[in-house]
Amino acid sequence: MMQKFLDIHPEVAAALASGRPVVALESTIISHGMPYPQNLAMAREVEDIIRAEGAVPATIGIIKGRIKIGLSASDLENFAQNRNVEKVSRRDFPLIVAEGKDGATTVAGTMIAAEWAGIKVFVTGGLGGVHRGVAESWDISADLTELMQTNVAVVCAGVKSILDIPKTLEVLETAGVPVIGYKTAEFPSFFTRSSGCQVLRAYDDLESVARLIKIKHEMNLKGGVVLANPIPEEDALDADMINSVIKDALAAADSAGISGKNITPFLLKNIVERTGGKSLVANIALVKNNARIGAQLAKSLAELDQGL
Repeated sequence: MMQKFLDIHPEVAAALASGRPVVALESTIISHGMPYPQNLAMAREVEDIIRAEGAVPATIGIIKGRIKIGLSASDLENFAQNRNVEKVSRRDFPLIVAEGKDGATTVAGTMIAAEWAGIKVFVTGGLGGVHRGVAESWDISADLTELMQTNVAVVCAGVKSILDIPKTLEVLETAGVPVIGYKTAEFPSFFTRSSGCQVLRAYDDLESVARLIKIKHEMNLKGGVVLANPIPEEDALDADMINSVIKDALAAADSAGISGKNITPFLLKNIVERTGGKSLVANIALVKNNARIGAQLAKSLAELDQGL
């Protein structure tokens, strides 16, 4: 039934048909997460990294109501510059498809579309989660509820530093989502490598992660797996500096009355300005690092599936 809504790029379709590794990528990071032209350069570089590691990239988005599993070069350019692209999570799919609009998929939206297409690994920058001040706002990202029910592994640098990390991990624990650290026992904090919170397990090899994912699928335990991959040490920002900047950015958002799905793009843009662009450089570095690890994980999982 879902196939009538999907346009799968020929390169992606051929890889899926032959059991080759495919890595899903979101489009919100392009349209709402970074400024032009850095967003376009990042999108191209990430796809190149995945190909260099022997996997096939599948950037996901919606164009004129069609769900695209894999974007062309011109599609990437459009998402990088089009200011009218809407963010698409689970609730938004029927609206954007029915209205024939353009939409950029969030972490949750990309997970859904990846599962529809049969893609098991998804690379992003950072997960959404529980926002600070949740007792007043009740702002909890749909990324977390999606991880409860969608069978896609997500490679990330933790959750965005603007969030309440302990509460986010508590929600993931309640949801039964395994949070695995890649070469770290501590959950990373996006711009920095540590958060003071522990992961469920730490693995030093991706074959073990792939085996966990495969067994979880075979046991029919619904939901994703989070692979937390810290930002490279040389690209990490000073923790005191970035935490102070985030505090000021949150205050600015509160003063401006920014909330809901607009708050994350506002905060990321504000943080870029307050750090003189350093946070953008770090963001790009961690996404590229995640792409490399995600492609390697997809290869390990494809080999397991093929009995190699």
